[in-house]
Amino acid sequence: MIVDLHCHSTVSDGVLTPDQVAYRAHQNGVELWALTDHDEVGGLALAEETAHNVGMGFVPGVEISVTFLGKTVHIVGLGIDYTHPELIDALRYVRSGRWQRAQRISDALAGMGVSQALEGAVPYATNPELVSRTHFARFLVAAGYCSTIQEVFSKYLGDQAPAFVPMQWATLSEAIQWIQQAGGVAVIAHPGRYEFDTLQFDLLFDTFKDLGGAGIEVVTGSHAPHQYVQYAQIAKKYGFEASVGSDFHGPAEGRLDLGQLPALPSGVKPIWQRWLS
Repeated sequence: MIVDLHCHSTVSDGVLTPDQVAYRAHQNGVELWALTDHDEVGGLALAEETAHNVGMGFVPGVEISVTFLGKTVHIVGLGIDYTHPELIDALRYVRSGRWQRAQRISDALAGMGVSQALEGAVPYATNPELVSRTHFARFLVAAGYCSTIQEVFSKYLGDQAPAFVPMQWATLSEAIQWIQQAGGVAVIAHPGRYEFDTLQFDLLFDTFKDLGGAGIEVVTGSHAPHQYVQYAQIAKKYGFEASVGSDFHGPAEGRLDLGQLPALPSGVKPIWQRWLS
């Protein structure tokens, strides 16, 4: 079964609208699909309607920004009720600090010789509440400062780069609670991206499990192939269900297109079994 449970639309930092993402997923053979925009559920009604119209299974999702041990971690909520009032209010709270952060990123880039970066990034953000590093990256590529988004993050915007601006997001406990209150299950997104040492990863996984977290992404466009086996072993060790997702943002971005994920390593329990009728 072709499953893709992590991708983005123009409602957060993707380049295609929710219905366009749905059509692309369907055209690529995806049979069960989730849209998981950052801290925003505004695209899910259109995504669900489009998926239904083309005969593709749909799982409502969201990707919540969390601060853990002083670093940003992303928690995907799958199977959520996207009309749940407490979830909507909570996500609005998380989004509230993004504009101030964007201004600080722009100031940092100005100090590196990049002028008017915020003005350049805003046109790439359909939702002005969600101006993100990805929007700055697209501007920097278009303006010729870098040739790829990956280069932008290495040179300017990555967690260890000079224009990185830390942000206090939701706590891990809050994110999991919001997801569960909305009837969903919590998944750690692309764990291989986080710059934690072994003890910090152990604390993340232990805390996540103790709080009721259900799964981790094993096969994802944000992981290198050797990490698929690594995080399958982690899933088995902690009893997590395994999720998969391209982390698709646009046709020319990222490692994998929608639906192009390889199969899960053997011995793990697919989280999408929850939504198969």
